[in-house]
Amino acid sequence: MLDRILLSRFRNHRETAVEGTAQFNLLVGENGAGKTNVLEAISLLSPGRGLRRAALADMPGQQFDGGFAISASLMVPGGEPVRIGTGVAPERPGRRLVQVNGAEAPAVRLAEWLSIGWLTPAMDRLFVEGAGARRRFLDRLVMAVRPDHASHATRLENALRERNRLLSDEYAPDPRWLDAIELQLAEAGAMVAAARAELVERLEATLAALPDSPFARPSLAYQAGGPIEAEALARALRDGRPRERAAQRTLTGPHRDEVLVTMAGKGPGKGQSAAECSTGEQKAMLIAITLAHSQLLESGTEQRPRLLLLDEVAAHLDPLRREALFDRLRAGSAQVWLTGTELAPFEAIAGEAAVWEVSAGAVRRLG
Repeated sequence: MLDRILLSRFRNHRETAVEGTAQFNLLVGENGAGKTNVLEAISLLSPGRGLRRAALADMPGQQFDGGFAISASLMVPGGEPVRIGTGVAPERPGRRLVQVNGAEAPAVRLAEWLSIGWLTPAMDRLFVEGAGARRRFLDRLVMAVRPDHASHATRLENALRERNRLLSDEYAPDPRWLDAIELQLAEAGAMVAAARAELVERLEATLAALPDSPFARPSLAYQAGGPIEAEALARALRDGRPRERAAQRTLTGPHRDEVLVTMAGKGPGKGQSAAECSTGEQKAMLIAITLAHSQLLESGTEQRPRLLLLDEVAAHLDPLRREALFDRLRAGSAQVWLTGTELAPFEAIAGEAAVWEVSAGAVRRLG
């Protein structure tokens, strides 16, 4: 688990320390107090742009010097605590810095130390937004199982960006350059696609074994955006050059993947599309997927510490579902962080949780 979490000049937090953590950790305060900012800071201790997907320039507090720092002690079973941190120096506001035990490291290495997942109110629209949001959601689930997925996804993104640049050039690109870039894209893409497909298959099996209540039971299917095997993908990229040169972008590959989500037992046939379900049903399916993923990790050989960040989730559940949520989280090994405007929805876990009151960017321990 994480402990001794420090935020310096981050959002509305000038200097905040969160110490004495537990399995359940509650951040309570009014809207706008800075609760979600703490969760966002924790989420940045993993690869990527965090739970808000914000630009680095938007993270330092406006009243500060343009830099920020976040650090925490990662408690490793049977070993010494590992100090991990990230931030931005004022003189280089566009470059993210990462350190592990004081040594600089690339951000993708953070996935090797811990696994972080989250649910936020902004994710309520996951099933009605574009496929890109669902791919990012899936990739974070995959990283929890395979930390090397972050580096494969980065390689894929870099190769895709370079190929698109060559395709959009006004002069015909050198075929040899395209050959080299497409080889990189196909190799990384095959790794990404195979990991996504495997995770969806395992997650679907876990979901199928869960009861229909108290949470909705979604069904997942992976729809590949192109061939999954590296050789076949490279061939498809090569054959598609004329069409993609006209479009000035790559039209085949894992960047076109889709995750099809349906609500089992509702509607004709195999279920109703998640996009056509009510907002409440969509939220319930998101929670069900998150809990199933956590159960999948518990049954595997994954040894990295795990964190789950739940922003304003409990308040929108009825008492029966809240109790079921807490029971399932309690049965797992993940450290859980929850936010809310009041303690009442957390009564069932208040006695075993570490509780902080957040007000105007200041954090005070309550219990």
